[in-house]
Amino acid sequence: MSRSSILVTGGAGYIGSHVVLQLRARGEQVVVLDDLSTGFRQAVLDTPLVVGKVGDRDLVMETLRSHGVDTVMHFAAHTIVPESVSNPLKYYGNNTCSTRNLLECCVETGVRHFVFSSTAAVYGIPADSEAAETSPTAPINAYGTSKLMSEWMLRDVAASSPLRYVALRYFNVAGSDSGGRIGQATAKATLLIKVACEAAVGKRPHVSVYGTDYPTPDGTGVRDYIHVEDLATAHLDALSYLRKGGKPQVLNVGYGHGYSVREVLKSVERVAGHSLTIREEPRRAGDPPVLHDASTYRARGDRDVADVPARHQQGCGGRLRSRRASRGEVS
Repeated sequence: MSRSSILVTGGAGYIGSHVVLQLRARGEQVVVLDDLSTGFRQAVLDTPLVVGKVGDRDLVMETLRSHGVDTVMHFAAHTIVPESVSNPLKYYGNNTCSTRNLLECCVETGVRHFVFSSTAAVYGIPADSEAAETSPTAPINAYGTSKLMSEWMLRDVAASSPLRYVALRYFNVAGSDSGGRIGQATAKATLLIKVACEAAVGKRPHVSVYGTDYPTPDGTGVRDYIHVEDLATAHLDALSYLRKGGKPQVLNVGYGHGYSVREVLKSVERVAGHSLTIREEPRRAGDPPVLHDASTYRARGDRDVADVPARHQQGCGGRLRSRRASRGEVS
């Protein structure tokens, strides 16, 4: 890998900080931009941190220039689906408009590579519950729409400039750094496995299950869960692909199968050795019944994506999943 600097926006957050950790382990020069609204200063360890917003054009320009950035990995975003339904302008402002600002700065400073943290929420409710890159995009909440609009901007910018990108659409994230250095530290976390584990150790009085009348085998939502370290590796693989001259790509990152909310909770109970207090609540706005990856269709079938993802996504379906299972982790 080259010695040019990499800017990681939202690098003090859950997923971004794990990517930063892996980049540093490979000897990359990294700088983090994060407003610390949901991220944590300690999560970046000793990586240089610029505190500020992606929407601050002057700050972004100064950061790109002063650190010699030629690659941007963009994670900074609001991510709570029900909130995006009740307050859509917050999501369009922060997720879409700020990304537009960032891309403008990237074009002006000659950034060559861009890895975008997107989401499977762009698919909405797929007809067969499985989402492949060829599935229609029809988001049912402002979160998914805000990310899809950013993908469109990336597509058009890449068509009119030297910037090349990979957008990774991923599913539900779980787990933490296997070395115990960082993890999901948000005080009011909404990720199911995090919430369930907090309930198991007494940090929460109960776990709420939002929706028990979905058209699924047990009535609860089904999702594809991916370990955060595997997801971080996908971003590094995407960067390697771009550095080798890879064309712009949009790819799913998942394991290709789903688990229901009840199945996840039963797994946590089994590991904890005791039952959880579970409250059944009404469905949340913007949640699809079932959503999981369609067996990494494109990464396996498109020769143009050679390294990104074929190796990573095939690994997620086998080698990497087995590694998590051997450690007894729920995923």
